[in-house]
This record gives sequence, C-alpha cells and structure tokens, in this order.
Amino acid sequence: MNWLTNYVRPKISKLVPKKDIPDNLWTQCPKCEKMIFHKELEENTFICPNCNYHFKLAPLKRLEMLFDGGHYALIQLPEVKEDPLDFVDLKKYIDRLKDARKKTKQDDAILVAHGMIGGFPVVIGIFDFSFMGGSMGTAVGEAIIAAANLASLQQAALILVPASGGARMQEGMLSLMQMPRTTLAVKLLKEKKLPYITLLTNPTAGGVTASFAMLGDIAIAEPDSTIAFAGARVIEQTIREKLPEGFQKSEYLMKHGMIDAVVDRRQIRDELIKILGLLMRPKNK
Repeated sequence: MNWLTNYVRPKISKLVPKKDIPDNLWTQCPKCEKMIFHKELEENTFICPNCNYHFKLAPLKRLEMLFDGGHYALIQLPEVKEDPLDFVDLKKYIDRLKDARKKTKQDDAILVAHGMIGGFPVVIGIFDFSFMGGSMGTAVGEAIIAAANLASLQQAALILVPASGGARMQEGMLSLMQMPRTTLAVKLLKEKKLPYITLLTNPTAGGVTASFAMLGDIAIAEPDSTIAFAGARVIEQTIREKLPEGFQKSEYLMKHGMIDAVVDRRQIRDELIKILGLLMRPKNK
C-alpha cells in the first residue's frame, strides 16, 4: 500500500459522505503499485498508463474492440450435462456453476462470436477467466468444436483467445478428453486451409496450453502474460534447478520461438487485420 490509500483516501472519506465515493474510483496496479482512476484505466483499454501492465479484459469488451465497428453476433453453444460426475469437494460442483453463472452472467467459461475484422470473416472463441478460472470442461470443449465448425461453414478464420488455468478438475477425465477433441477440431480446420490464430492472454496454462492454445498458424500474446503448462515452482522442485528470469512469460517464449509476437493490446486489432490480409486475401492467378 502507499500514501494514496493510507492517507489521501481516508482523509477524503472524512470530508465526503461514504455514499458519494464509488468503491471503484481507484484501482491499484499490481505491477507498479500506483493508483489509477478506474475511468482512466477503462479509457486506456485496461492498461496501466504508468508501467503498461495489462489488466484482465472482460470478454465482451475485447470482442467489441476486435470486430469491425464493435459489431458481432454470439452463437448459442451446445448443451452438455452440467455435473456428469456428481462431484463434491468443499462444495458441490453444481453449486460452483451456479455461483459462477451469477457472477459472470455467462453459462460457462467461453463465448463464441462471429463477424468481420478488417472486412474478413472471423469466428472468435474467447475465455472468461472470471468463470472458475477459465477452466476447460466439456462445455468449453463443445464450444471450441462448434467454433471450428462454424468457421469451416463460413469459410472464416478461427481466433481463439484463452485465459485459463487449465482443465476443470470437477469433471475429471472428461475435462482431459477435451484436449484431443479440441486438437482434432483445429486439425480438421487446418486441412481446409482456413487460418487458425491464437491470442494468448494472462494466464494461459495447463491442459489449455497443452492442446489447442499452442497450435495456431500464428500465435501472438499480450505483454507479460504467463503462458505455461505446470507452475514454475513445481518445475523447479521437479528438476531441482533455478529457472531463468522471466521464464514462462510471453516475451521469454517469443525469444525462444514458442510464439510469434508479443503485441500491445491497443495494436492487436491492427495486427490481426495484417495477418488476415496475408492469410485470406485471394492470390493472383
């Protein structure tokens, strides 16, 4: 904490009635620890104006930023059995789903939308980390397959935007089965010579990284994003060695050839238009 939170805000609170001070007036950057007016942060596409830290971005906001004119259509996703294992840990899985749906106003951890980017037809599957850490269960697997099928039907590019901790433990082996299923869906799309692009955001981890997330024809990532399979601490304990500085960060992965580019959020739409132009523009015969 700093003087803004320890001194300035308490002083303001004494002068102004509590109901006149919105709870979201300030946001503290987790990287530089400076306080930012929430409105300023929102106007800057949720990027810290001081250190360029990229905050998590709500899926609907990102879709609005990416599609031409902010116009897109969400598709109805396939229905799946909600609690196939009747799983209970500290809480019933069905209750966790209800809480996540109430919190996010979404059915599960992914949305699928279609529209145009730079005049090119595109289908986007985008994760919501707020929904149980963006974990991949059967609903997410079915959604990605539906997105690939729609891209194939529309002769469109497929863009997947993961933000996930990996497979959803409450669905056990069924969640792990989504890894080969989504991989196969991407493979079938590639066989039709349609572009598949991944936009990796913070974090992209576990079974998501180990499947469709690393299979893009072009893989781009936001700055300082954690992209990994296992956690750094687990790896260090396994190999009994200290990992390099910045290990599993997007910049490190680009330097070592795992991804193609690290792009500031404000330039991602332009970068996608450039890529789509190269991959989808008809060649002169």
